[in-house]
Amino acid sequence: MREAVIVSAARTAIGKENGALKDVPPENYAALVIREAVKRSGLTDQQMIDEVVFGHVLGSVGCMARMALLKAGLPQSVPGLSIDRQCGSGSTAINMAAALIKGGAGDIYVAGGVESMTRQPYLLEKPTKAYQRVAPNWIPLRPLAPKEIGDPPMGITAENVAERWQVSREEQDELAYLSQVKAQRAIEEDRFVEQIVPVAIPQRKGDSVIFSKDEHPRLGITKEQIAKLRPVFKQDGTVTAGNSSGINDGAGAVVVVEEEKARELGLNPLVSVKGFAYAGVDPNIMGIGPVPAVEKVFQQTGLSVEDMDVIELNEAFASQAIACCRELGIDWQDEEKFNPNGGAIALGHPIAGSLAILVIKAIYELKRKNGRYALITACCGGGQGVATIIENK
Repeated sequence: MREAVIVSAARTAIGKENGALKDVPPENYAALVIREAVKRSGLTDQQMIDEVVFGHVLGSVGCMARMALLKAGLPQSVPGLSIDRQCGSGSTAINMAAALIKGGAGDIYVAGGVESMTRQPYLLEKPTKAYQRVAPNWIPLRPLAPKEIGDPPMGITAENVAERWQVSREEQDELAYLSQVKAQRAIEEDRFVEQIVPVAIPQRKGDSVIFSKDEHPRLGITKEQIAKLRPVFKQDGTVTAGNSSGINDGAGAVVVVEEEKARELGLNPLVSVKGFAYAGVDPNIMGIGPVPAVEKVFQQTGLSVEDMDVIELNEAFASQAIACCRELGIDWQDEEKFNPNGGAIALGHPIAGSLAILVIKAIYELKRKNGRYALITACCGGGQGVATIIENK
């Protein structure tokens, strides 16, 4: 049976909105992580790469995968495929590469995701007739579900989950605080240094600025500061800027290879892709998406929460992260297993880049603690869940 292994991984640091990456087109740092992942893999013949599969949602270029691989200097013979599963795009790309390998379609893939939320292009409705009197409307947010089913803003879906699962403001703020504390610890202990490839940002005058540290965490923030923040989406709500993920920029890429081919080429497997699954849920409570996806992947692999040494559950909102943990029997206060180096509330959530980055974080954390299995999961706008299990090699 053919097995898919990840032989290298690289990510950018995560930028905050209008932060270090604000002037850098996302295809540039997508190319950077692709180039670095291939370099780290030890693969000498790039003509052997079957395809680049990359997640991207908010873009102004056609087929980000193709654009980025060409910018990375890969051979023009290498095709590219772009994926949009919203927040789950990055891991979906990695899973797809693994599936293509397991199915015999190819042996070597580069996969990952990228997003610049800062540089998200404006959308304008097209006029229905020429020279109409009324100006066309701006489209503030692209719809993710039909109106008749419900397509609320993401923050309202988080409020819906908080209400239905009775997640208190205090619990949400506690998870948010722990996310910040764990992220600060990881940064201070240089846990991310090995996985991050620095981005050189040209300046008008002088040398380029090197961006190599996640800039979204609020270092030194206190519980009291988080508790003082007002609800953002509902007057009497519980979801605040402090217990929600950010608006961010970033990218991550891995090289996925058929296991026997990796050994034949002398490439070093880091982890294998043990299993993956997807599920759909009511868009109005999209944050609960990880629950059925994780249940599916556990059924598929015969594994359970107890088998996991690392759990990376994307913190789109504290309310949905806690609700998912309750349903799945995950202890979100276990600082060594659950988002051990901080989650999206602290580090940021660059949509299609997020799950690629979470896979990379999970790989390095498994290696650091010499664990066996890691679970990577997230909700997706429009009402979906994604889940991936990797096994240490």
